[in-house]
Amino acid sequence: MSDDAEQTFPSQGQEQPGQTREMLPEPDHGEGGYVGSGRLAGKRTLITGGDSGIGRAVAIAFAREGADVVITALPEEEQDAAATVALVEDAGRTGAVLLGDLRDEEFAARIVDDAIGRMGGLDVVVLNAAYQADRDSLATLSTEEFDRVFRTNLYGLIFSARAALPRLTAGASIIVTSSVQAFQPSPGLIDYAMTKAAQVAFVKALAQEVGERGIRVNAVAPGPIWTPLIPATGFDEEKLTSFGTDTPLGRAGQPAELAGAYVYLASDDASYTSGAVLAVTGGKPL
Repeated sequence: MSDDAEQTFPSQGQEQPGQTREMLPEPDHGEGGYVGSGRLAGKRTLITGGDSGIGRAVAIAFAREGADVVITALPEEEQDAAATVALVEDAGRTGAVLLGDLRDEEFAARIVDDAIGRMGGLDVVVLNAAYQADRDSLATLSTEEFDRVFRTNLYGLIFSARAALPRLTAGASIIVTSSVQAFQPSPGLIDYAMTKAAQVAFVKALAQEVGERGIRVNAVAPGPIWTPLIPATGFDEEKLTSFGTDTPLGRAGQPAELAGAYVYLASDDASYTSGAVLAVTGGKPL
C-alpha cells in the first residue's frame, strides 16, 4: 500500500520468537476491557503458547471467567509469560508457567501432569502454540525449517493431546487454534497452512473418537491477528504494513477479539458443540 494513512502497522521486524514489548502498536489482549461473568468458574485449564498473542488473551479471559490457568512458553518467552501469569493471578485465580519446547516429546507430554499437579485436575486443554515463517518458494524451503513448523504445530499438539486424554473426564474440552490458512492457504505460508489443515482433520476425527466419553473437541480458526508472531514471520514491508486489510472488515484483529470464541467453546454453553471449526476471520470465509 502506498498511502501511509492506510497502513495498518508501521514497518518493523523481530527475530523468532517475537516479543510483545517490541511491537508497535502493542496488541490488545483484553487487559483493560475483558469483564468476566463466571462462565468458566472452577475450570482448570492448560494453554500451550500462552505467553502472548492469542494465548495471553485466552488466559486473561479464562481467569476472569473463573478458571485456573497454567500456560507453556519457550524459555526465551519467559518475560512475556510472567506478565500473563501476573494477569491471571490479578483475577484471583491460580496461574503458572511451564517453560520448555513442545517439539520435545517428553516436555510436551509432561506438561499435562505438571498442570494437574498445580491445579488439582484438568478440564480444558487449549492447544495454541505455533510457529510460522514467510517462504520465498517451496524450492528454497529447508528441511530444517519445514521440520520446525511440523514439530511445533503438529507433533507437539499430538504429544500433549495424547497425554491429556487419559486424564480428562466427561465435560472436558479440547480447543485447537487452527487458522483461516487451513482453508485459504498463502503460498508464502505453505508449510504452516499444511499444518493448520491437518489440525482441522485432527479435530474432526478426535471429536468422533472421544464423543462417547463426553469430551468435546473443537477449533478456532483465526484470520489475520496482530500478535508477536507477525513481525517475527519475515514478511516484507508491504505485507506487514497492510496486514489484515484484505479482510471484509478491512483490518487485522486483536487477540482480545478471539477470546470470546474460546470462552464459548470451553463453557457449558457449548455442551452440544464438538467437531466444529469456529471462524474469527474478519469476514474471510472458510
